[in-house]
Amino acid sequence: MKKKPVLVVMAAGMGSRYGGLKQIDPIGPCGEIIIDYSLYDAKAAGFDTAICIIKHSIEDDFKAIMERGAAKHMNILYAYQDMDDIPEGFSIPEGREKPWGTGHAILAARDLIDAPFAVINADDYYGKDVFKVMYDYLSNAEDGEYYDYCMAGYQIENTLTENGSVARGVCVTKDGYLEHLDERTKICWKDGKIQFTEDDGATWEEVPVGTPVSMNFFGFTPSIITELKAKFPAALENILKTNPLKGEFFIPIVTSELVAEGKARVKVLPATDRWYGVTYKEDRPVVVEAMRAKTEAGDYPADLWRD
Repeated sequence: MKKKPVLVVMAAGMGSRYGGLKQIDPIGPCGEIIIDYSLYDAKAAGFDTAICIIKHSIEDDFKAIMERGAAKHMNILYAYQDMDDIPEGFSIPEGREKPWGTGHAILAARDLIDAPFAVINADDYYGKDVFKVMYDYLSNAEDGEYYDYCMAGYQIENTLTENGSVARGVCVTKDGYLEHLDERTKICWKDGKIQFTEDDGATWEEVPVGTPVSMNFFGFTPSIITELKAKFPAALENILKTNPLKGEFFIPIVTSELVAEGKARVKVLPATDRWYGVTYKEDRPVVVEAMRAKTEAGDYPADLWRD
């Protein structure tokens, strides 16, 4: 009997650009945070269990929010992303404060994951419909000749903020499957076009409207844990050589590598919703207004987790 898919929520990011712990900043009419909406949509789609990856420093506040809402309706488990959870023989460089990235975050939950799972960011609003599409896909996911993975592919113009640059995984697809993914860490609207820079603005390249991008909403079988364990040491060695204070181990990069190695097929699930998130403090009013409008339109109850 296949195990039901679970949801993994990455909530251990530091929110340095936002200027605070954006994961627990209320944006809903009754104090809901963005993860409340994601969990509500996930529950409606069929997910019963969510594994929240957090830092010990926000544990009490985060658990209190869950216990007053989502934990009454779902099985909420916790994993902790600790910077010192690294392979033997490595050490943390002096001055490093940033976690090791999204790939490392999933590894933090490795002892809790034993079923197909979706992974999301805690500070991104993904929309209702994509959770159902993701749950249905993972309910039938089964590794064979290839690892059977999937990802939500958002149109890039629906994922940008007017308040600065963002990081997105820019995708090349063929016949509905991922061929290649490039992690672009500085994408923004510039001169009326979507552009990215990899040299701090010295040069810019355009990304066409309609290009599918990753928002870190992936679907995996447990085989990804084995691959992340195998790839982390080499990635960490490279980070320590090239960018010891801020380098990260990215899920999209690992996923793209597995496709290139012929190990995985990644179905790109079209996501038509508008993304909302709080990358910057200035984004918060936009998200608050969007959730208010969705509530008034009947997409969500005014008190999201009311009994």
